[in-house]
Amino acid sequence: MTSFSTLRNLLILTLCLLTGLAVALYLSPEKSNTNGLNQLGGEFTLESAEGKVSLSDYRGKVVAMYIGYASCPDVCPTSLAIMSQALKNLSPEDAAQVQSVFISVDPERDTPEKLAQYSKFFFPTMVGLTGERTAIDDIVKRYGAFYKIVDMGDSAMGYAVDHSSRTYLIDQRGQFSKALSHGTSPDDVALAIRELLAQG
Repeated sequence: MTSFSTLRNLLILTLCLLTGLAVALYLSPEKSNTNGLNQLGGEFTLESAEGKVSLSDYRGKVVAMYIGYASCPDVCPTSLAIMSQALKNLSPEDAAQVQSVFISVDPERDTPEKLAQYSKFFFPTMVGLTGERTAIDDIVKRYGAFYKIVDMGDSAMGYAVDHSSRTYLIDQRGQFSKALSHGTSPDDVALAIRELLAQG
């Protein structure tokens, strides 16, 4: 009898603990719309061809942001082309409420003027940004990205940059919403943007 009673008490205790955990997870803020990355994001200021640009300058719009570099041979062009197609899939009214941003982690080669030309190749209103290495590194860290300079020896390029590949969506209040993985289709990117626009 004692053994049965002990087992029953353990089962009751386990059930209570599991119930408490389930309630805690259910009540936790932003539990589902940030892909587990709800601590990421934040204000920043970088340089464009037109001067200093801050994330807060785009308050009231959804920001679609990508972090890479203009000399990237494949990953960046593919991702920016997907972002561009997603924006074209939006209605003109919705597209006007979205600001696309390309941040370069290669300030030695990517001047603001070069980035302006590069970004507009993909979408007319896309803004290219870069800045001091410390500012770039801060943004990379706060948005959960990464990059690494890779020496290419005798190559004419000199070096390449290994980097993460995500499209970051930031809502109209300037709050990080979600990071879309590399290869997300234009339709799915457009859908995620529409969902943010609908939230106002």
